[in-house]
Amino acid sequence: MVVNFINNNIHETAVIAKGAKIADNVKIGPYCIICPQVTRVSGSILESHVVVEGETLIGKDNYIFSFVSIGKEPQDLKFHGEETKVVIGDNNKIREFVTIHRGTEDRLETKIGSNCLVMAYVHIAHDCIVEDNCILANGATLAGHVYVEEYAVIGGLTPIHQFVRIGRHSMVGGASAVNQDVVPYTLAEGNKARAAYINITGLKRRGFSEEEIKNLREGYKIIFKRGLKLEEALVRLHEKFPEDKNIDHIIRFIRKSKRGITR
Repeated sequence: MVVNFINNNIHETAVIAKGAKIADNVKIGPYCIICPQVTRVSGSILESHVVVEGETLIGKDNYIFSFVSIGKEPQDLKFHGEETKVVIGDNNKIREFVTIHRGTEDRLETKIGSNCLVMAYVHIAHDCIVEDNCILANGATLAGHVYVEEYAVIGGLTPIHQFVRIGRHSMVGGASAVNQDVVPYTLAEGNKARAAYINITGLKRRGFSEEEIKNLREGYKIIFKRGLKLEEALVRLHEKFPEDKNIDHIIRFIRKSKRGITR
């Protein structure tokens, strides 16, 4: 895309409201609209027709593609105009037609970490938290209050029910429907989504050792294949792997679950 930038990298057709705080090293392309409550945009590129409003903080080295909408009021009937915000970290790619709504009185913010790829047509609703290094494929839909831990991958056209948590290093298959928590390090798929196995390919790509993967395989069998009640499985895991940090994270994740797990 070839664009002629003027006035400190702001295109002549862009609308920057008085009061918006824009750093000098930001490129803002044609027909973008930056509203007055925007509190920080630094070191990033907004390609064209991007709308940013509400109290929104955008970090450095982000590339935001055309027709993205960030910071609009949440689609929550309980929202009554309270002061909430969107916080976006560094080095993210946010593709065409993504919508990211600001928070409500629950968390007061919607937050995206750093180094994430948010593909076209993804919706991230109010009060969601997406940690670092996540991938949300085309058309993934996060309802309100969803929590996505680091290095998670959500496949295309996949809706995530409100308040669901997606565990670190997990993967949700495309066109799934997720209404319960996805256990860290697992692969879940289907409608309704169920755990299929551990995310072996993802774990290998991210440098997990053979011993770590072996322990996670055994941990998966204890939780999902031995016919144990969930609390019995967690006790067995702790007894068998008392020093394994990955198993410990699984135990703590499950014990915090309010919706149950994709079992």
